[in-house]
Amino acid sequence: MGEKVITASGMDRSIPRNINVRKFVEPRASELEALQSIIWNRMNTDICDQRSKRRRTSSYLTNASRKRKNKKMRLDSNDIDLEKGEKKASRKKRRRAEFKMNSGTGFSTSGDGTKRLRTHVWHAKRFTMTKLWGFHLPLGLQGRGKGSRALLKRYKDGVLIHDASYYVAIQLEGPGDSLISVLRMVLVPSTVSHSQDISRAIISGGIYGRAILHDVRAPGANAIAPVTYMWRPCPCGNKEFNVDNHSGSVFKTIDCIDTPSTTRRLWIWLHASASSEGYDALQFACQKEMDERNISIDCSSLEGQLAKLEVFGSNASQLLEKILHPIARASQNLWQLKKHSSGGSEGDSHLKIFSNLENESYMPSHEIVSVTLKDPRTLPKEKIADVQDSTSMPKPADLSTTFSKDIEISSNNEVSLSSLDSRINRDGFSPENKELWDANSGMRPPVEDTVICASRHETRMNHFCIDEPTAEMSKHLSPLQYSSTCPALLLNENEESSSLVRWSIILPISWVKAFWIPLISRGARAIGLRERHWISCEVGLPSFPWDFPDCAAYSRFMAKEATAVDNKAECSNFIKRPFKIPIPPPWHSVQLTLTKGPDGVENNGASTEKILAHCETAMVGVRHGKSFDGIVARTSSLLFDFLNEMNLGHLPLFPKGQDKKARILEFLNNKSALDQCKNSINQTSYTTRSCFVRVLLRACKKGSFEEGAVICAPKSSDPLRTSRLEDDESALRVPESAIRHYFKEQSPSTWELQLPEDYIARESHRWPIGFVTTGFVHGSKKPVAEGLCEATLLARLREQQWDGMFAKKKEQIYVLVRNMRSSAYRVALATVILEQLEDDLEFM
Repeated sequence: MGEKVITASGMDRSIPRNINVRKFVEPRASELEALQSIIWNRMNTDICDQRSKRRRTSSYLTNASRKRKNKKMRLDSNDIDLEKGEKKASRKKRRRAEFKMNSGTGFSTSGDGTKRLRTHVWHAKRFTMTKLWGFHLPLGLQGRGKGSRALLKRYKDGVLIHDASYYVAIQLEGPGDSLISVLRMVLVPSTVSHSQDISRAIISGGIYGRAILHDVRAPGANAIAPVTYMWRPCPCGNKEFNVDNHSGSVFKTIDCIDTPSTTRRLWIWLHASASSEGYDALQFACQKEMDERNISIDCSSLEGQLAKLEVFGSNASQLLEKILHPIARASQNLWQLKKHSSGGSEGDSHLKIFSNLENESYMPSHEIVSVTLKDPRTLPKEKIADVQDSTSMPKPADLSTTFSKDIEISSNNEVSLSSLDSRINRDGFSPENKELWDANSGMRPPVEDTVICASRHETRMNHFCIDEPTAEMSKHLSPLQYSSTCPALLLNENEESSSLVRWSIILPISWVKAFWIPLISRGARAIGLRERHWISCEVGLPSFPWDFPDCAAYSRFMAKEATAVDNKAECSNFIKRPFKIPIPPPWHSVQLTLTKGPDGVENNGASTEKILAHCETAMVGVRHGKSFDGIVARTSSLLFDFLNEMNLGHLPLFPKGQDKKARILEFLNNKSALDQCKNSINQTSYTTRSCFVRVLLRACKKGSFEEGAVICAPKSSDPLRTSRLEDDESALRVPESAIRHYFKEQSPSTWELQLPEDYIARESHRWPIGFVTTGFVHGSKKPVAEGLCEATLLARLREQQWDGMFAKKKEQIYVLVRNMRSSAYRVALATVILEQLEDDLEFM
């Protein structure tokens, strides 16, 4: 039956379900003829398109190519399976069907076994792709790698999104005390190393932890990769907040205390470049724990089951509020459910993030929230502005008046999709109530796009009162093994110590495309590995594996980079080919600076037999495949313990958390402490063992620091605070003939520092104390480079600079930075991270 409407004459007339096009056009024939006559007169009776403006769809095909195409079509048509009598699909059709598949687990692979992300097709159309760590990953936008200024502006004023599904989760399940013992073996710092409140919050599952995974099988417990670990929340409903007045942090605590024998579960997230190595180390630690206690611990990899989406930017919270709509039972303390203003059913709610100034003190930075989200494709698509610029968003009143009809249709779409859920329920397929922690038992994929499109099409047809055959709809709705709700974990990764604004969404891998397209369509800009590295440098966080030379993944990554650079150089002209530089940097060359002592560094003296012996010892690790020989202190306690172990606790290094302010004042006010430090430095016998700390480098006046640049120790006579070194004509420079010979290649992938013999080169020679791991982002207004420097050498520089060079004592340390292919030294200020923060465990 049709709907009844009242016409202008006051008569009731039913709207027909079927529209006859001919009867619809006949009353309007005069209007169409009038329009045709107007067009005829304006076109001077020439209504044919010009030949130059005609679209030639097959003009590029030559006769030979047409013949080849026709021949291929004939061969494909003859390729018929005689037994089944079906035509074999072409490779193009098979690949298209493969890309459209959305299986519950696993990645699709190419011919060589390289895995593809679920968003591979979307990225491959827009990004430069690269094979890395066993995946086809988006490197960045098409071009020569520029566009950092626009990216940083979008990060400041908009939203960025990155598909980090190449991260792998390793699941450990067993008794709680045994799992803590395993973590104590492989993680530095372990869970129990934190304060009591933080340890309790991590173990209870309220927040996640960060640490460095080590391999207990190797001597010295070599670092593998930085990890993020999280515990499954305890099955307890009483939760409360515990506020730390000293740090201003807020953590969830649970009233109930689990017994040691309670079975617990935790996830350890590993980067794809170190997933196999980390998995083997965890398996070995679990097996060792099982042998000692005679218990059972399950260690399994969840690769291909979970996905991770990272959302960056100042407007990331606002975008998540629009996209993420949890069901009512998922309300948490950090997140609240708010009814729509238009009113709705009991489950019609959306996510509200406490992001205003009044509630900032109640937002723990490492919060984990377990929610069950609605399918974002089934929500009403109201005509609202993108979340790129909050100042340009139209008013809600204007939206309601302008797009009232579209909102009405969108709301009808939601009703239709809810009816689809009811059909599934009647057939016995109710939506899942599983948590994401049960991903290993299988998760239902989302409803297919064809089903949603068919439902929306049916809703539109009903709105316009047009009949539609139900055969197609029933055809699309035949597979009912789907779900309309998605279990997810939301991680709040906003850091108070940096300007990073980041949220992570962990969800089943089959749901990636269901959330990816709505996030992109609402204003988020996708980024690749290159842009993600830029963001990490802008906010001053290390990025794996670029800033982790103590890990084996760094050596493998740099070896691949060196091969790519060599292949590119071989393709260029021999005359214009740039000279080779060490990739990765020769970290063992810092040992020469340690063995020189303060007098040798100041005088640039020639090498002695003792120095050569120390250098030979340092080269042993390089010959055995270890390009980095030393440790990287990423916590204040680790640096403090190293200084005490080497009897160097008197050095002017002040890790935060070890009475930093009191030690600085005591060191500055006590002149005898300066003299004692100077005498002890002269008498210290430096060994080949080195400890590196991460520093942030800022150019004093000018200069651009590239990745791999050498950080050198200035002499006490260098005018660091004047502009003489910053002038291009009078800057301290290495002779052009000595640039190529500063490092000399002894064998493939083995470089050695060359001590200058010429007098001019010896005067301009400065000893290396570290290297730049991440260079400047050229589009940044305040460019910052990241590097690693030897701790005792930094302390020696600070002692020299505080002793008499400057009247004003600075916490920053003046260093000289020189790019590998440049001859000029640039003055930079180095800030030690561990003097600003208690730990340096945050990473991207």
